[in-house]
Amino acid sequence: MTDRPSILVPIRVLEGESIPEGVSELLANAHVVLLGYHVIPEQTAPGQARMQFEERATDRLEAYGSLFEQAGATVERRLVFTHDGQKTIDRTIAEHDCLAVLVPNATRPVEDVLVAVRGTVGVDRLARVVAGVFGETNASVTLYHVAEDEETDEDVGTLLDGLVDRLDDLGVDAPRIETRVERDTDTLDAITDASEVFDVVVMGETDPSLATFVFGMPADQVADRFLGPVLVVQRDAASTTPEE
Repeated sequence: MTDRPSILVPIRVLEGESIPEGVSELLANAHVVLLGYHVIPEQTAPGQARMQFEERATDRLEAYGSLFEQAGATVERRLVFTHDGQKTIDRTIAEHDCLAVLVPNATRPVEDVLVAVRGTVGVDRLARVVAGVFGETNASVTLYHVAEDEETDEDVGTLLDGLVDRLDDLGVDAPRIETRVERDTDTLDAITDASEVFDVVVMGETDPSLATFVFGMPADQVADRFLGPVLVVQRDAASTTPEE
């Protein structure tokens, strides 16, 4: 069995967010880092907020974690009162070496997975997430690439063939994998349109337009375009330069 990938699931634990239907089953083969966080006003000390809200938040976090454990996942729970939710998410990703972050929209049983291959996240990290989460299932996997103008067919073939080979090495049989290439189209629009017939989208976080789209918009706007869950695979921290 492929090692369980660490997947961060951030939940605004006191703001009515919960685990949507099907999400716990989606991550049954993962190691879930369940982050319950609550953004507090600048003038409020985190310790003060913890004294006031910790018991209620802990109860909710415990219940959400139990859903993942009942589905088969291993779970770490973290509760944070913070002035900056995005910094808390970023810090938790680093501290727990999370391979991906889940935008937890509801899903039916997963049969078809769309993997947006952009060349911005290493093939190995994409493969580890896809194989770790879906390798023990019967889900089909479509590797979807929107080619840049300067990319040749040979370039695209090398990229996708490398990912197919790595997935096969990790236990995702090649007959379950399809590839699809588009040209002369906007990347985000193309991925959005393609995702309509898939249950889950997997994408890399280092493309600025995709990262901003996923984390820079309210959850309901994300759900308007991506109807199912989105797994955002994180770039290897070792490859990040200070300028980035």
